[in-house]
Amino acid sequence: QVQLVESGGGVVQAGGSLRLSCAASGNIFNINAMGWYRQAPGKQRELVATISSSRSTTYADSVKGRFTISRDNARNTGYLQMNNLKPEDTAVYYCNADIRRSPSPTFWKYWGQGTQVTVSS
Repeated sequence: QVQLVESGGGVVQAGGSLRLSCAASGNIFNINAMGWYRQAPGKQRELVATISSSRSTTYADSVKGRFTISRDNARNTGYLQMNNLKPEDTAVYYCNADIRRSPSPTFWKYWGQGTQVTVSS
């Protein structure tokens, strides 16, 4: 069994920072791409950032220059550093990861349960 657990969400004032973590545990052989998504009330889930196994990254235009995605492969953990937060960043943030379980050759996409980020003006 594989599990992703997010942490680090909370309430912060506009202009503040938060660092989200996404820890993968269980029968993990290796992790390919990891990503962060968010869903605000009444809106569809949207992609925030991704990071490949070789650490190449992509970002939504709305967060470029403010958010940084990273990963620690030794710890099977991904991170999202969020700086200069704005009220429109308020959402539930979800991580996902493409994980290969031993001994299967197949990568499966797993999702965390989400962590709430609230930015007050």
